[in-house]
Amino acid sequence: MNRKVIGIGETILDILFRDGQPQAAVPGGSVYNAMISLGRMGVDVTFISETGNDRVGQMILDNMRANGVCTENVNVFPDGKSPVSLAFLNEHNDAEYIFYKDYPRQRLDVTMPDIQADDIVMIGSYFAVTPVLRDKVKELLDLARERGAIIYYDVNFRSTHANEAIKLMPTILENFEYADILRGSSEDFRFMFGLDDAEKVYRQKVSFYCNPFIYTDGARDVSLFTRAYANRFPVPKVETVSTIGAGDNFNAGIVYGLIQNHIRRPDIDALGKKDWDDIIACGLAFGSEACRSTANCVSLEFAQTFRR
Repeated sequence: MNRKVIGIGETILDILFRDGQPQAAVPGGSVYNAMISLGRMGVDVTFISETGNDRVGQMILDNMRANGVCTENVNVFPDGKSPVSLAFLNEHNDAEYIFYKDYPRQRLDVTMPDIQADDIVMIGSYFAVTPVLRDKVKELLDLARERGAIIYYDVNFRSTHANEAIKLMPTILENFEYADILRGSSEDFRFMFGLDDAEKVYRQKVSFYCNPFIYTDGARDVSLFTRAYANRFPVPKVETVSTIGAGDNFNAGIVYGLIQNHIRRPDIDALGKKDWDDIIACGLAFGSEACRSTANCVSLEFAQTFRR
């Protein structure tokens, strides 16, 4: 059976600056970046999103189609403009963002794609918790749960929304409950809960809702927690060009690892050390590859050599 990956999230044009000068303009978005990489890997990918009827929107759609991502569930809105972000890279190639958004009143006017058992649904970032889109996101999550799909949630809670954490907490925890696999960074949980310790985050905030929990911490070890055991994985040392998209591509690698290892939804709670070693290795390989360029995704060369 051909398993599909269905993502939902924003599209945006990232304009990258270094030393005050523009370096590149790259289509992006948290889940979008993962979709492009998975499309390059030959995975059957559908993305649910929205973009403006303008040149930026056309660039984004063209990029999706060129990389094998189905655009049938992308709403092209006639009013408003496609969002743009300015990403200022520092000496460590980490980015500070300024966002420009002009959405219409009617948002995400799309129908849901077909979802079957063991397909993988990816959600994440502010898009997954913002009140204005909650009905659509929840419609997708309910359909995924009803059909027996795997739900992968990357929290990706940025500092710009830290002041909304208390207001959004019921929705965040509801997403925890929907998730079959939860991934978050040290920054996410610091902004949401004021916690910096991976094990405390899992024991106090996550384990009640979701069993497998993946905690990333920049260039430091990745931590994995399940109810059966825990493990840590060193992050490969990479000469970074840009860290934009590193976490998004880590997610793509985890999902690719699930598919390549034939992991289905009923298998997740029983996965052992070797399973997780293989899956996390995929995530680390994808994330490291994304750091080597400003493209926000894995290279075509990587896709060709990594496929198996």
